[in-house]
Amino acid sequence: MKAKTDKQQGFTLIEVMVVVVILGILAAILVPRVMDRPDQARITKARQDIRALEAALNLYRLDNYIYPTTDQGLEALIEKPASPEPPNWKSGGYLDRLPEDPWKQPYQFLSPGSHGAIDIYSLGPDQQPSDDDIGNWNLQ
Repeated sequence: MKAKTDKQQGFTLIEVMVVVVILGILAAILVPRVMDRPDQARITKARQDIRALEAALNLYRLDNYIYPTTDQGLEALIEKPASPEPPNWKSGGYLDRLPEDPWKQPYQFLSPGSHGAIDIYSLGPDQQPSDDDIGNWNLQ
């Protein structure tokens, strides 16, 4: 009969260190790509909201021959403006509610705009007028 020998089996320190280094390299490559996705998702949502607001404003213009003024703002899509009163404002409005941008701020509106007949835009993540503003003039 042979005597049983108890051998401990496990990983050596070098094997564990190699695995940790490999995981560190993978994390360094993958984490920035994954972490960048929420920002891209917010920008995509802002672009979709701006397209929807622009479509509603175009319907408003078709009915009333002009866009709302800057003073009337995007609220003219929800409630009938008092002055100047639009002649053919659609009962029930053009939108159920005004969306907020992904950074929890209202969308900005200018009529006439500096980039076209109307400007609809979000100030973006920094909430300051800058090159990262997302507007109907730079939708892709």
